[in-house]
This record gives sequence, C-alpha cells and structure tokens, in this order.
Amino acid sequence: MRRGRPDRAPRTGTSFKDPSFARSLALFKAFLREQDDPQSCYSLLARDAADQVEAYGGPVAGRVVVDVGGGSGCFTEEFRRRGALACLFEPDLRELGEKPPDGAVVADGYLLPLADAVADVTFSSNVLEHVCDPQTFLSELVRVTRPGGLIYVSFTNWLSPWGGHEWAPWHYLGAERARARYERRTGKDAKHTLGVNLFPVHIGTTLRQVRARDDVRIVSARSRYWPFLTETVVKAPVLREFATWNLLLILRRCPV
Repeated sequence: MRRGRPDRAPRTGTSFKDPSFARSLALFKAFLREQDDPQSCYSLLARDAADQVEAYGGPVAGRVVVDVGGGSGCFTEEFRRRGALACLFEPDLRELGEKPPDGAVVADGYLLPLADAVADVTFSSNVLEHVCDPQTFLSELVRVTRPGGLIYVSFTNWLSPWGGHEWAPWHYLGAERARARYERRTGKDAKHTLGVNLFPVHIGTTLRQVRARDDVRIVSARSRYWPFLTETVVKAPVLREFATWNLLLILRRCPV
C-alpha cells in the first residue's frame, strides 16, 4: 500500500467520489438538517465513513470491527450491513438511545473489555475531542487492533470553525462566552462544557504524538470532509488548525 493513498475498493455506500465537491456538499447539507432529521444525517455519514474504511483497508465483510464511542450505533449498523462482525462500545447510556444495536456494550474507551489484538478494524468517529486524555484513548484503540489492522480516528479540532460544537463559531471569542450566548439564544442548556465533555484537541499536537509511537504508522492524515487538497492542508502548520475542520487519521498497527 502506498503511504497516504487509499487502495481502490468498490463504493458500496454512497455514489460520491472521495474527495469531491458533490460529496462535501451532500455531507454539509445533511449536517444542516441534523437537528430535524438526525437519522438521514447519520446514516449518510455512516455510509461515507464505511466507504473510507474500505477504501484504505479493503472490504469489511467477515472482519471484526470495533466501534468505540459510536453513540446510537449508526456506524455499527452500517458495518454489519456490509457483513462485518461489528460491536459497539459506548460509555454514555443517553447516547445509546432507546434502540441500540444488539450486543452493544456500555464501556469506557480508556479500558475496553477486550483482549489484545482482537480487531481487524478499530473505528472512532468524532470522539477524541470528548476525552480528556487522548493519548490513553488512542493507546487502547491500538491495543485491541491486530498487527496489520486498521485504526480509523477522526475528530473536530478545537480551532476548526466547528470546534465549539453547538456553540461554534463563537468559541473563538472564548468558550464560556460562546456557551452563554448559545443558552441565551436557544433557551436550552448547552450539551457541551469545555473541560467536562469537550476538550481543545489540536492537529499539530496529535500528529506529533502519533508519529512518536512505534506501534502504529500513519497511512493517511487528511481533512475528513474537505473537497480538495485533503492531505496538503494538514501539512501546513497553523493553517491546518483552522482549515482542516475535521482531521481523519488512518493508522496501521505495526507488527509486534
């Protein structure tokens, strides 16, 4: 496999080329409807993410996929539709919802109830910014992945326009101010509080930490949703913290 370039695999979830303007526009439109139609939004996102996993690692049919922090299970269900032996591990009962996938496990990503090297793919979508110790979290993903297996990690970096989540982009003026503004404007409590369930994760720091490891190698570091120059933007210090929006790391577990 060439570093930084996905293996070509049949597109089985969406009809969009990745990256492309059509794909980015479709995802953005779905995101804008997320509050009104979350099922459609997350189903599209799950199909797109599964396409990315298969593009870098081949078909998931018959393989063990561990979905860490996958919320209500859209990603797990998509992997199962493709024939994977997928299991969801989610620490928050509220995120699991009323009908989580069969076999879902309430478990913390810092200490997964799994033996070493059991997964062909470990998958974590938009979770890293919600853990206070990203290094330990990543180490646990690596631990449960077999040598040669794939690790998919994406996160919204703090200086992204969406870094403040529901109170973005006002987080640029300060987290407390942005949170208070959201609550005044909507009359609802904000879901996220900085330092409690949202943490300022940065691309440069994360890349340095991952590159310092000897148990994984980076296959690709790219903007998850951007329609062009997806890897180039990540190579530009400072600019990448604002322009990447959401970092996608594809890692390969090194042989032991």
